[in-house]
Amino acid sequence: MNPDILRERQNATFDIEKLTNILDGGAERTNRRREIREVLVLNDPDFDYGTPTSLPTMILKLREYGISDPVEINWYKSMYWGTGREALGLHYVMFLPTLYTQCDSEQFNKWVPLIIGTYAQTEMGHGTHLRGLETTATFDPATQEFVMHSPTVTSIKWWPGGRNPLFLPLIFLSIPLSASLFDLFLSGFALPTCSGIVIGDIGPKFGFDAVDNGYLKLEHVRIPRENMLMKYAQVKPDGSYVKPLSSKLTYGTMVFIRSLIVGNAGIVLSQCCTIAIRYSAVRHQSEIRAGEAEPQILDYQTQQHKLFPLLATAYAFLFAGQYMIDTYNRISGDINQGDLSEMPELHALSAGLKAFTTWTANTGIEVCRMSCGGHGYSRSSALPDIYVEFTPSCTYEGENTVMMLQTARFLMKSYRQVQAGQQLSGAVSYLNKVHHRVMAPQAVSSQLDLNLNTLVDLYEIRAAMLVELAAQSIQQESARGKCQEDSWNNSTIDLVRASDAHCHYMVLKMFRDKVDQIEDPGVHSVMSTLAHLYAIHGMGNFTGDFLQAGVLTGAQVPSVSKCLKGLLAEVRPSAVLLVDAFDHHDKMLNSVLGRHDGNVYEAMFEWARSSPLNRTEVHESFHKHLKPLQAKL
Repeated sequence: MNPDILRERQNATFDIEKLTNILDGGAERTNRRREIREVLVLNDPDFDYGTPTSLPTMILKLREYGISDPVEINWYKSMYWGTGREALGLHYVMFLPTLYTQCDSEQFNKWVPLIIGTYAQTEMGHGTHLRGLETTATFDPATQEFVMHSPTVTSIKWWPGGRNPLFLPLIFLSIPLSASLFDLFLSGFALPTCSGIVIGDIGPKFGFDAVDNGYLKLEHVRIPRENMLMKYAQVKPDGSYVKPLSSKLTYGTMVFIRSLIVGNAGIVLSQCCTIAIRYSAVRHQSEIRAGEAEPQILDYQTQQHKLFPLLATAYAFLFAGQYMIDTYNRISGDINQGDLSEMPELHALSAGLKAFTTWTANTGIEVCRMSCGGHGYSRSSALPDIYVEFTPSCTYEGENTVMMLQTARFLMKSYRQVQAGQQLSGAVSYLNKVHHRVMAPQAVSSQLDLNLNTLVDLYEIRAAMLVELAAQSIQQESARGKCQEDSWNNSTIDLVRASDAHCHYMVLKMFRDKVDQIEDPGVHSVMSTLAHLYAIHGMGNFTGDFLQAGVLTGAQVPSVSKCLKGLLAEVRPSAVLLVDAFDHHDKMLNSVLGRHDGNVYEAMFEWARSSPLNRTEVHESFHKHLKPLQAKL
């Protein structure tokens, strides 16, 4: 054990195991996760860790050990594949959830037992704008079939993952039905592989090398009427259409995936913080005081400023991910009972948080990499691979700007309801007070002594102000004679800012609520400090907003920086312990810089020596090409 990392773990002020339990959702969940890790991954003789050839074995192990819970499946796959993406990811996170949520009972029993499927929604010419999808599904009453067709080049389905025809007995298509007949309701179809389906690979990508992404072109493919997923909507034999109670019901898979992405942003950021903070604890460089020993770079305030707010953000996003999955499961239950009242809010929140968390985590990965200096550039650090694999999340399952604007539509609708005298509940209830809140500065002194509840209130006021400013922008554009669509387009910068502030407020509120639930004094104290750091760091980044909202004065601005510095110093003694609580196993982390034992340099040298170029001191190319050339000279 490296003496620096060992010293960091001495004199702990909180119980790491209890914090890990909170992150997992309880001690039983922690034990189950570790059981899966130890039994099915690390100590299973059938596995060669990270080798794609073990894929069939992995499927069989899931069945053998009865792993069917989506969270446990996600644990298992992420443990087995580490930071990479595996070929069956789309099957488990999109294909199966779609069947679970959109099949009627007969379809469920017929299709779910099938081995592998894929999900084809995005087209070459349209992605997030679902109503723009061009693939047609025309019902033929004479044969009781749908005729599926790709009428244009841009209508070819693009990016479906795992589309190898040898392993795809079933394809899920997401298509808006004819506007005249079905009012552009987004419908799902189960499509067996058959003639008329043209598929191929789309070529190399930025990452996701293990995932076989391709294209899918339909040439008048006929499928039975019963292959339309009919839990919520149906086409009757006579061609009549039964509408769903809400068009958003078919968005369930996307909401589920976006909820998973929120938590995954926290997981990825926690991995990067683990690597960067452990490395910063054993790396010594430069001098703070001339003539003295080189300090740990974690003692530099600038290094703390880079990493500790990201550490707080990782915890915030993990708790937000828990909230989203719990909320999704609860509302899904309500939907099954016929209560759709919370579906629009969940859809809007999942869209906004998907964008908010992935943008932040994507930037945070690069900050962690650069905080490791030159060694962070090496693939041995794992940080380059993590970045390459994570950055597509800013565009898949909804391009982030479009996601923010979807949230903005819900916020604008909510604001208009308040204007009309309605009382709102749920995540946007703070808009009820938008005309009644006293926007007075906090204390008259220059000191900023705020508790966590007060900070949440300030973020609430900021969000309400930016929502109102966005609404006013649209109103002003309309007053200038612009049509509704142009008024919206000319206000989108304000709308994205409003959505971002709403999401920031929600994440902080979730963090506060989680802190309030923690009973252990030591864990409560350190989590409270992190929640304060998350809030104060955001206040420093968006000082102008808080000044404009009237909750901060110019005289108080220096206190924000002073408070931030104090919180960094407060986190410093617990930094390594806080990343230990994430419980990332060395084999899963796969980073020479993030090793639990801190023996970075020994591992780095061994990693370098394992390069194929080091098998011989002189590469064979010298003897084959250069040496004969030298002889001729």
